[in-house]
Amino acid sequence: MLQLYDSLARDKRLFTPGDPDRVTMYVCGPTVYNHAHIGNFRAAVVFDLLFRLLRHRYGAENVVYARNFTDIDDKIIKASKETGAPIDEITRKYAAIYVAELAAFNCLPPTLAPTATGHIAEMIALAGRLVAQGFAYAADGHVLFSVSSFPDYGKLSGADADERLAGARVEIAPYKENPADFVLWKPSKADEPGWDSPWGRGRPGWHLECSAMIGKILGETIDIHGGGQDLKFPHHENEIAQSSCAHHGAPLARYWLHNGFLKMGADKMSKSLGNVALPRDLLKKHHGETLRFALLSAQYRQPLEWTDELIEQSKKQLDRFYRLLAEASPAEGAAPPESVVLALEDDMNTPEAIAGLHELRDIAMQLEGEPKRRAAARLKAAGALMGFFEAAPDDWFRWTPPSGEDALSAEAIDALLTERAAARKAKDFKTSDRIRDDLAAQGVLIEDGPNGATWRRG
Repeated sequence: MLQLYDSLARDKRLFTPGDPDRVTMYVCGPTVYNHAHIGNFRAAVVFDLLFRLLRHRYGAENVVYARNFTDIDDKIIKASKETGAPIDEITRKYAAIYVAELAAFNCLPPTLAPTATGHIAEMIALAGRLVAQGFAYAADGHVLFSVSSFPDYGKLSGADADERLAGARVEIAPYKENPADFVLWKPSKADEPGWDSPWGRGRPGWHLECSAMIGKILGETIDIHGGGQDLKFPHHENEIAQSSCAHHGAPLARYWLHNGFLKMGADKMSKSLGNVALPRDLLKKHHGETLRFALLSAQYRQPLEWTDELIEQSKKQLDRFYRLLAEASPAEGAAPPESVVLALEDDMNTPEAIAGLHELRDIAMQLEGEPKRRAAARLKAAGALMGFFEAAPDDWFRWTPPSGEDALSAEAIDALLTERAAARKAKDFKTSDRIRDDLAAQGVLIEDGPNGATWRRG
């Protein structure tokens, strides 16, 4: 029984989709003007895990997961002006980088990846509908949502009116009836991208984009809407208001899920604070699966402190699992053990699920032959459900960071092992030991066995 913590209900709820043959999930994706940071990737990895869990329960063909790209935004326009690069060149570049980096984290591609610029007509129509119904108004080339027209405004975030006003960082503008009213459409300057609309040439506000895309590709009410905790207000609060009003009170989502912050020391990771770690840089030093394991080491709603020690510990844990998979070739056709599935279905309790992986490994290590292969298969199936163990064990232990210019290549290590084997055969143990020690100094561990020596990076 899948239970998820619903941020709107402020409680864990049994997950019941509107249609089990079409389970829908939308997660707010990146604004593609620069590299995403690892804090952004926590949301992507968390909801990839949920995507996998939903596919396991309802069937892969019955789950529709959409994650958007915001490819029109003030930050993108600023980046274009500063670099001289066309906007579409910038957005294509960083969208492609984001997709490639997520693949390195073993994230499945979403079912749908809509872009804001691909849904301008839907945004204009949605804004027009809100104006016609009296929930929004046009002023000075802008269209603004009237917050006072939606009595439930603020229910998701729980902030009072003063907190909402401060938290929105709103600009007090003469064309606003209420300082808290938010922009659905705004005019574009001559040197800015824009589209013709009933209110003049302009472009959409950020909040309008997601509501329009959801309505077009998934429907008026979806099962799950997800994102980082920082999106509760104002972004998700505004989505709820405009979508519910446009659709005669229909809820935008049945369940609202939000992941906690990554922290660097005492502060949350934030570009504005300048304390960010980029996947681009992390992947030069660490395997993407190690970084995924680190991101899932804490329950998704809890804060997680991002440290070198966390990454190192995650690598050590994965090494233990991969050693078993190297020793016992997993049998085919195993299903994930119930213990791991139950932990994940309890609001994605990944610490409990990881503990289940260790228990499976410990059991397998006590077995031999076919029973050990079957136990290894159960471990591999459980890991696959979480997005782990996608590498062949030999490849895992021989993996070299792309930035490791000074690291020995696999070919060089194999050549040294051949030289060492020849030295051992000639009883030249001084040379044999020197090669072993030299390799150990470079993080390459030699393991002698009945079929010869093997190696792995420590």
